[in-house]
Order: sequence, then structure tokens, then C-alpha cells
Amino acid sequence: MVLTGLRGVGKTVMLNTFRSMALQRLWGTGKLEARPDQSIRRPVASALHMAVRELAPRHRAPDRVDDFLSVLKAFALRDPKAPKGSTVSAQFGIDVPAARGRADSGDLEVDLTELFSDAASVAADLGVGIALFVDEMQDVPAEDVSALCAACHELSQVGGPLIVVGAGLPHLPSVLSASKSYSERLFRYARIDRLDRAAADQALLAPAEREDVLFKQDALDALYEAADGYPYFVQAYGKVTWDVAAGSPITMGDVRMAAPEAEGELAVGFFGSRYERATPAEREYMRAMAAIGDEPVPTSNVAEELGRKPSSLSPARDGLIKKGLIYSSERGLIAFTVPHFGKFLRAQPV
Repeated sequence: MVLTGLRGVGKTVMLNTFRSMALQRLWGTGKLEARPDQSIRRPVASALHMAVRELAPRHRAPDRVDDFLSVLKAFALRDPKAPKGSTVSAQFGIDVPAARGRADSGDLEVDLTELFSDAASVAADLGVGIALFVDEMQDVPAEDVSALCAACHELSQVGGPLIVVGAGLPHLPSVLSASKSYSERLFRYARIDRLDRAAADQALLAPAEREDVLFKQDALDALYEAADGYPYFVQAYGKVTWDVAAGSPITMGDVRMAAPEAEGELAVGFFGSRYERATPAEREYMRAMAAIGDEPVPTSNVAEELGRKPSSLSPARDGLIKKGLIYSSERGLIAFTVPHFGKFLRAQPV
């Protein structure tokens, strides 16, 4: 399964919830966060080591677990970018000797397929599964994406009890399909978006009711208008409103009093922290995007807004994509990864 959506819609929370569900079923679980320009070889090894460690105490054949750990060690040792002087034993606590001839070819696609197959075999012995969770999946390097898809495809063919659940920005499906055409059929895609009105109200009402606190209808109206249904914003405005409210029921006046503080916190922690990561040229590019509007905009329009040739803006655009501040929704179009980021930029002094 692959979850996609903008920043702040709850993808990581969903991954953690799925992981808890898997643990309740006594599955082995592991999680990693992809980073640009970093091979997934070691992060995957670490995540699978954690998953198998969860299964090991229940396994009837300790030698089978040790056999897998030796393959895991061999897999991790083939990382060409491992820091000098580092050891797998020190990082993972794997004391068994590294296997030879299994998951150690140096070809990530071959090695990952063999590693996944062996991990699934250990889980199958117990009649359970292994779930590997990959956050920020759009940042997995292109060659590694191809290897990951190939390994998942092989597992789907043989029915191995290991699943990969990824989460990333809205363009993640296109990243996967560009790598392997069959990825469109390989994963189940779920778009995580804004909450509808009933769900947004429930997010506020349910915890309040546990504390015997009510909301007036006009307060809920004002909170939904401010948050626009985005889960992170619902939480931000709801928290500050709760803090400033003198008692129950919470009123529209409480929301109005809380709004400036909530907006200030978002400007610093949610929007500002991301804006500060951008270079001056990248900030100029984003301000031009914001001036055009909040919908996905053609790159040619951004160039026109700045009075520049599109080719001269490629470094800024590519830098923003790499930093996860914008994404290409489709060829020739770009959009902010953060909801309401354009509104934030338009409110900033030039």
C-alpha cells in the first residue's frame, strides 16, 4: 500500500497506526524514513533487523533466525557508501558471521529480493507476517525505487508474507510508475486529503466530550473555516482554542481570540521552518508561485512572473523539489507540498 498527500494530512500518523495494528497481530515490523541521495540498503537492513527481533523470541528454531541474521549482515555490508570504520555488528548488534552467496551480490535489486524472501520465510514459519513501513518514500533514490518495486513484485508472485507500506508526497505514484511500469498494479494507492466537515468536527468533539466540554455550533463553523479541513491545522487551531477558552461551551469568541496565536505558531513552526530552508533564489521562485495562485501552476508562468527564461530557473525549481517544498503534479506543472503555503508567502514582507 502507498499513502500519498500533502504535508500535514496525517500520513506518518497513519503509518504508525498501521504498525500498531500489525504488532497487535504479532507481526514483525520495521520502519525507515527515506532521505535524498541515501541508499536504502542500511535503513532497510536496520528495519528488518528490528522486525525479526520482534519475532525471534517466539520462533521454534533459533538456527533459522541466525541464518537470516547472517544474510542480513551480508546484505548490509555491501553498502558502498558505509562510513569508514563502521561495522554492522556495532550498528545492529549482529554477532553471527556474514553469509556468503546470499543477498551480497552488490546488485540491490537481486540482494533486496533475496533478503525479503528470507525474511518472509522466517515469518511464515510462525504463521505471521512482516510489515516494512517507508516514510518519505518519494525521496528513495531512483535506482533503489526500482529495486524495491522489483523485490515487492517477486514477493507478490510467490505470496511471501512480507508487505511494504509507503507514504509520500502526491507525486509518489508517478515516481514509482516511472521506475517500474507494473508498480501501478503492484501497490494499492490511497490519497490522504482534507477531512470533510463531519470528520473535522469529530476530531474536536470526541476528545472534548471525554472532558465534559461542548462546542457551540458557531465555534465549530469558525474552526472549520480557519483549518480548511487539514488535520494539522485542525489540531493547531483546536489546541489554542482549548487553551484560551474559559469554560464550556467553547464559543466563536474563543476561536477568534485563539486564531492569531494559532496562526503565529503555524507561521513559525509549520511554514517558517520550511521557508528558512530555502535559498534566496528558491524563496524568490516560491513567492512567484504564490503570486500566481494556490493551484498547480505552469513553470512557464513562474518564469514569466519573474521575467526570466525557464531554463535559468531550473536550479531553483530542482532545489525546492529536492527539499520537499514543491512537487511536480504533472509534466510542466508545480505545486506547494504544504497546504496554504501560498497564503503564508503572500502575507510575508518582501
